[in-house]
This record gives sequence, structure tokens and C-alpha cells, in this order.
Amino acid sequence: MSAFEIKSATLHDVVAIALLGRVTFNETFGHLFRDKNDLLRYHERTYSIDKIEQSLQKPDNLFWIATVDRLPVAYAKLKLHSPTPFIANEHVCQLQKIYVLRDFLSMKIGYELQHQMIDKAAALGFEHIWLSVLNSNLRAIRFYERNSFGKVGEHKFQIGIEAFDFHAMARPLNQD
Repeated sequence: MSAFEIKSATLHDVVAIALLGRVTFNETFGHLFRDKNDLLRYHERTYSIDKIEQSLQKPDNLFWIATVDRLPVAYAKLKLHSPTPFIANEHVCQLQKIYVLRDFLSMKIGYELQHQMIDKAAALGFEHIWLSVLNSNLRAIRFYERNSFGKVGEHKFQIGIEAFDFHAMARPLNQD
């Protein structure tokens, strides 16, 4: 398999991100939905072309997209200025999404996307970065723990009839 490339996403990437969002969300969480219409409605709200386009145009949202042989296989989103009650600091950003197509997980694309987001956040002067991860997603929790994130709280998230329990995890950003 070829090496991957990562670049900052632009409006030209909106269709790829919308499709990656739907597919990777299904791969990760689709089995948790008893009512598939709830899942479809979530996709329409979260991963529509219009929604992704609007999100890409917000100055506090930074996106990256990863490709293998020009095929889009992963994306990530960093939300700047994203305070949380779990961190008593104003200079906080959120690692909002890292999604990699299942067939490409072994290439460590998620690690590199995370690394680029952390570097960017630190370069912009943020002091902490946080994220939410489904408490039953042990693979993702271990990934974040290996990368210096620690649990700072818990919260719930509702999608249709499903209520999900999440861990909030965070780490300081090294300021030189």
C-alpha cells in the first residue's frame, strides 16, 4: 500500500469530507443504533454537503484530509476557542474529529492527523486540547492515552432514542 498524504482541507474537499464522515461514523458507531432512521437523520444534520461547507468556512474550524493514491481515506477537525467545563483555562481547543476508513487504520494516519492538530494548536498559542470519546470505544481511548490524553470528565450525548456516555479527555499543549 502506498504512503499517505495529509493536507489542510478546503472547500474543494467538502464532498470527500461529507462522504468520509458518513462512512467512518457508520463503521465506528452504526452498530449501536437500534433505529437506523436516527442514524440517517444524524447523517443529514451532521454530514450534509451544506453543513460541512458551512463548517469549513468558519475561522475557528480547521480541517485536514488524508489521501492514499489520491483517494480520500481520513479527515480531522480542530475547533479553536472551544471551552469546556472540564478545563479551567480560556486557551482551549477541541480535537473534534479524527476519522479514518477502517481499511486504512493500520497506516497510522490517525496518529499523524492528531500530531498535526496538536502542533497547529500549540503554534496558535492554545494551552490545552480536549476531546470526547465514547466510553465503550476502548481502541480510541487507548490511542488517546498513548498520546498523553487523560480523562477529565464524563458527559452524555443523545442521538434519537440512543443515549451515549462519553469520556472527556484532555492534555496540555507544550508551550516553548
